[in-house]
Amino acid sequence: MKKLVILMICLATCLSISAQDKPTTNNSRIPTVELKTIQGDVMSTKQFYTGDHPFIVSLWATWCKPCVEELEAISLVYEEWVEEFGVTLYAVSIDDSRSASKVAPFVRAKGWDYVVLQDVNSDLKRALNVVDVPFLCIYNQNGELVWSHTSYAPGGEEEVYEILKSLTKSE
Repeated sequence: MKKLVILMICLATCLSISAQDKPTTNNSRIPTVELKTIQGDVMSTKQFYTGDHPFIVSLWATWCKPCVEELEAISLVYEEWVEEFGVTLYAVSIDDSRSASKVAPFVRAKGWDYVVLQDVNSDLKRALNVVDVPFLCIYNQNGELVWSHTSYAPGGEEEVYEILKSLTKSE
């Protein structure tokens, strides 16, 4: 009986992981949510979509080691992505009100050039049905969700690059 329970848990975990790393074909758009910039201004997710270029949304937290590793890896190639694809990465911190004050100094110390926002109440996280972070999704130039991924493994930024490249080929 124990083996059956363990097998079921492993199967459920595998299915959950594979279901969260997938190309998306439902053409869903980013939900409209108000977020705060690290300067304290309000920004709507409606502003993410300009109609000209793809954009990336990354949900992360200061306490999440894989989140930081993913954003660090992307920061090494981000400038090239901006030049090549015109992409913008919106790094949305899900740190709650107790740790939200740590986000701005953390980002400054890292030197990230992303648009960093805060989802203190987890409004965007809930609207996107995100369970775990890091969560990264890519929207095309039409504002449609084309790919999403949960978790991070070294080299994952190469897959993001290939998706961005395929999006610009289809223009």
